[in-house]
Order: sequence, then C-alpha cells, then structure tokens
Amino acid sequence: MHQLSEQEIVRRQKLEEFHKLGINPYPAELWEVNVSAADINTNYENNKIDYKNVSIAGRIMTIRIMGSAAFAVLQDASEKIQIYIKRDEICPGEDKTLYNTVFKKLLDIGDIVGVKGYVFTTQTGETSIHVTEFKVLSKALKPLPIVKEKEGETFDAVTDSEFRYRQRYADLIVNPHIREVFRKRTTLVNSMRNYLNDKGYLEVETPILQPLYGGAAARPFKTHHNTLDMTLYLRIANELYLKRLIVGGFDGVYEFSKDFRNEGMSRFHNPEFTQIELYVAYKDYEWMMDLVETMVEKVAIDIHGTTEVQVGENIINFQRPWKRYTMYEAIEHFTGIDISEMNEEQMREACKTLKVGVDPTMGRGKIIDEIFGEHCEPKLIQPTFITDYPVEMSPLAKKHRSKPGLVERFEAICNGKEICNAFSELNDPIDQRERFAEQLELGKRGDDEAMVLDEDFLRALEYGMPPTAGLGIGIDRLCMIMTNQPSIQDVLFFPQMKAEQ
Repeated sequence: MHQLSEQEIVRRQKLEEFHKLGINPYPAELWEVNVSAADINTNYENNKIDYKNVSIAGRIMTIRIMGSAAFAVLQDASEKIQIYIKRDEICPGEDKTLYNTVFKKLLDIGDIVGVKGYVFTTQTGETSIHVTEFKVLSKALKPLPIVKEKEGETFDAVTDSEFRYRQRYADLIVNPHIREVFRKRTTLVNSMRNYLNDKGYLEVETPILQPLYGGAAARPFKTHHNTLDMTLYLRIANELYLKRLIVGGFDGVYEFSKDFRNEGMSRFHNPEFTQIELYVAYKDYEWMMDLVETMVEKVAIDIHGTTEVQVGENIINFQRPWKRYTMYEAIEHFTGIDISEMNEEQMREACKTLKVGVDPTMGRGKIIDEIFGEHCEPKLIQPTFITDYPVEMSPLAKKHRSKPGLVERFEAICNGKEICNAFSELNDPIDQRERFAEQLELGKRGDDEAMVLDEDFLRALEYGMPPTAGLGIGIDRLCMIMTNQPSIQDVLFFPQMKAEQ
C-alpha cells in the first residue's frame, strides 16, 4: 500500500467517526434517483410544477458552511447543480448530529451523497435544490486532485497527461467535459453500426486468440495455451476470418474488433486499438469508396449536425465526393518525381534525393510506403482517397484489372493520417499462395512485419470465394478527428502506459 498523505489519514479518521456514530458510510440499500442535474438546470424555469419532489445523487464538489445552513455543489453524470441545506429541516427535533457532525465536520469534497427535496431559485437567480433529506452513500478516502473554488465557481488544474491517462477515473471527475469525447465515440460507433445494419450486413465475432496471425503487416503479441500446449497470437486483424465467412456463404459481414500490434507507441498508435472490418460479396474497391464516403459523411452529421468538423486549426469537410489520387500520382504531385517505372535500386537513389531513410530489409513496396509517408500523407488534410497501390505493398489485394504491377486498393487519408484501408479482395488461391511466399522471403530478409503463410485460409479460398470488397477503418483515429483530439490516448478510456513508478 502507498504511504498515506496527511489528507488521506484525516479522511480515514473521519471514516472511523462515521462508524462510531452508527452510520454506515457505504450503505447497501438502493437510492432512487428520479431526475438529473441537467434536467433540472434545463427545464425547471419552464415547468416548475414537476420539480417539487426530486431525488438525486452525485459527488460533492464544493461546500460552503454558513452556521445552521450550507450550500454545496453536487455533480452527477450529467452536470453540476447547487444544493441548499438547512440544519433544522434535515434534523427535525433535538438531534442535530446529521448536520453538526456529519455535514459540517465529516463530509469532504468528493464524497458521494443522495439528496431529496424541492427545486427553487435563490436570490442570486441560481437554480438549486432545497434539501429535505440527506444521506451519505460513499465516503471518498482520497482527495480529488486540485479542485478549487473561485468566485463561486469550481475549476481544476489537472492538465498533466501522465496523471489524466493513468487515473482516468479522477480525470473524468474533475474534467467532466472529457466525458463528451467518449459519448461522441459511442455515437460514432452506433452511427456506423446502424448504417451497416440498414444495408442488411451481419455483425459477427471472430477469434482474438489465433494460431496464426494475419490480415495485416504487423508484429504480433505472443502467448501460450497450456492445455493445448500451443503458441497463440493476439490478432493483428480479423480479415482472414471474415473472408472465411464470405466463403461460407454470407454476402456481407462486419466486426468491431479489438486488435493488437506489438509496435511502437505514439500519439497515433496504441498497442491495443479498435477497428471495424467489413466484407461484402460481389463488390469491388470502387463500390467500397462510395460506401466509405457516404458512411463517414453520415457519422459527421450524426455527431455534429454538419459535414464540417473543426480539427486543430483546420475545418475538415466530409461532404462527398472526396478528392482522389493514385499512389504514383500523389508521390509525383508532392515530390515532383515519377517513380512509377523505377526498380528497387532506382527508388533507393530517389530516396537519397528526397532524404527518406531506407534500410536493406525493405523491399520495393516498403520503400514506396516510406516515400509516401514522408512526403505525401502529412499534407493530405481534407479526406482524400489514395488508390492503385503497387502489388508489393498489398499481398491480400486483387491485381488491378487494367494496370499491370498494381492492385485494386485504396486508403482514405484525413488530417495527415490514414483512417481506412480497403481492397478488391484477392480470391485467386494460386496467386494468394505466391503472395504469401513473397512475404516469407521478406521475413527472411529481416522484415518482422511480413505476413505468415496460412494454409487453412488458402484451403478456404480453394473452395471458392466470390469477388469481394473489403474495408478496415481505424475507429480510434477517426474518433480523434471527429472529436478534435490531438492524441489517440485522448479517445481511449485507459490507454497503455509504462509501469507506474
């Protein structure tokens, strides 16, 4: 146990006083809540008759004792409201213990209480609850971080990200506006889910623990199953299992999935992240671009009521249609160099001119990806589709129907980062086996993100998979944009952190 601060020691002494008084500071019985602070603050003035008998619960954020009366600010899940307590009304008769001892001496900021009473307006015009019944529901043994009062208003100085991400529960108490980010995140997911359900696609679940990892270029987390005595991996993507379901006869399947990649961390990367993957039979990547535009435009409207979203200093407009470049067009547009006919060695020379760092483990596809990531991606602020990738970069995508050496793939880039990746899916099992073999060779060269060969997936393809369009959208990154947050840690309740010292 950590060493207690002076304030924590005092709060534990107060806890003992509760027990001596025969008051349980953690009662088991239900406290019936019939109204929220937001409801009262919004509607009381227009409909006072409905607020004559309210019951509410929340956390004490400020207390002002004024002899036999007191004002306090109560914060529930919706917002804050002032409460007014008069000793002789909550303590009828001679026993004034509840007020004189409990409220004046034992109650602290952060304690959770229930109150009943009626709503009124103070002489200063503030909507408040006149308390007729009061009960301590949970004694807080740890003080809230830096909550102060100034001119009757509470404010906080909790801006340290280390504290906020590690103790998210405290962050949400003292920075209640942060909750709105996560409400919008839920709106985003529900908007997508409703859109796909309306199209008749089936939401499914696929394995998180997998005997082979696949569906993306990434390094996995590794574990061991004792009973089966076998190595398992946390999934890096759910693509290969969803395509097995298309083989099995479903026309459209999707999954909101937790995926895991054992890679570096940054404000755009967390080792555990959420994405949605969608696969629809008898469609191609051109069709999927239309779906992405329409669905993300809907998400913006459902969250903000408009297609325009403030992100940092930029206004990003998700109204369709979005701008489109091929991969080679984008590189030529932003660098002035046409790399479309270059071999690997020529590209390495171009990288020297462009000051892009490459190493011997990188094949042609990785080199192109580095050039694009360095010189193009950061400059794409408005939503833009990048299409027609080199075949070396996309071992699971179908070869382009009219452009040799390319595949039918697109990524959507927005605010300088990829938010989705999609293909006309490769359904030729012979071609797929050859692509896996090329990935194995890259692995031998030292590429620890190269894909492994999945014999069961190849077996599924040999039964026949219809022409299929596939899509993956990073929920966390899209949420960053839709809520104007600069870091992925700001849209995750509990981001991964170093071990606490």
